[in-house]
Amino acid sequence: MKNKINLYLVEYALNALLRQKAKNIFILIIFTLLIFLLSSIFFISKSIQEELNTTLNSLPDITVQKLKTGRHHNIDVALVDEILEIPGIKSAVSRVWGYYYFENAAVNFSVVGIDEFEEQYKESLNKITKNHDFSKALENDSMIVGNGVKKILEENYYKNYFNFIKGDGVFKKVNILGTFKDSTNLESNDLILLPKELAQEIFLMDTNEATDIVIRVSNPIEVATIAAKIKLMYPDCRVITKQDLAISYQNIFDYKSGIFLVFFVISIFTFFIIVFDRISGLSSEEKKEIGILKAIGWRVEDVLKEKFYEAFIISFTAYILGIILALIFVYILQAPLLSNIFSGYSVLKPSFDLPFVLDINSLVLIFLLSVPIYIAAIIIPSWRNSTIETDKVIR
Repeated sequence: MKNKINLYLVEYALNALLRQKAKNIFILIIFTLLIFLLSSIFFISKSIQEELNTTLNSLPDITVQKLKTGRHHNIDVALVDEILEIPGIKSAVSRVWGYYYFENAAVNFSVVGIDEFEEQYKESLNKITKNHDFSKALENDSMIVGNGVKKILEENYYKNYFNFIKGDGVFKKVNILGTFKDSTNLESNDLILLPKELAQEIFLMDTNEATDIVIRVSNPIEVATIAAKIKLMYPDCRVITKQDLAISYQNIFDYKSGIFLVFFVISIFTFFIIVFDRISGLSSEEKKEIGILKAIGWRVEDVLKEKFYEAFIISFTAYILGIILALIFVYILQAPLLSNIFSGYSVLKPSFDLPFVLDINSLVLIFLLSVPIYIAAIIIPSWRNSTIETDKVIR
């Protein structure tokens, strides 16, 4: 029964907070904003990292690209049959893809050619080809676009078709057959899928040419060995493994995380300034209040409980408000400005929705960095003053 919450002390703590309304509201607002900023940083970071990891898992084990004078060049599709003769290779598929800059919206679209009779290098593409008839797409010069592409095209009055400008400056009208939405918005939101022959026409490629060759390996342990064999067979090609891409993704993520780290440090520094101000000592009014409470019979334990309730009400309220505001800001408003630090501005990529990822570890970390520390900053000076003789405190 001793550990039962004393509702009278809680009521007194609320009244004490209301007596210094302006000061406590200011602290509550600043505290809430700090937790909001910290939570938003963690939420955005976790969401985009989840997107990157999902995208990475869907990538092929090895990618082979042709190089000429150190630059990427079209590769001969005949190399696919030669690569398949290497033991341990599960599949090898030539890809036709590239970036198309849409000047009206200042965005880059990812254009990928699909052959419905070939084995697709990604499971998501297999699902799309099953749901859409690509034979009709070839007959009618049609394409399937991601939701982000569809939105941008409609904003620029392309509702049923789109005019590509080929490499020779000639327009190519392509109808919009349908739309799709993949589980990884970061990868598929700017994607345009069309028949491989149509993609080759737009990029002015011969029918025996491809952008690169992607390879699946039966045993993941043998990826490095097979990649080395391919490099020996084709020294003029660049051989990229999934591990290489994982390192590249992580380097980009770590670099941009450094910018968020600055926000994190600033937030923590500001919070500890507030804590230091509180822990350095109580105001004269607060000291006098403690003295009067002791004079009318309150024990030190009662004083500390009441101060605990005060600190807990402010800090926990700020924590809940900060988390709620961060959830709304990140997952409903899609974190304007802050999300661009990681994903880039629309000139590079159509906007995409941040996936909802509720990371319990981040919520616990933010709680431990805020609520207990603030409570301690209130309890410690209150304990110091409650142990002083009552008449000295009142004087």
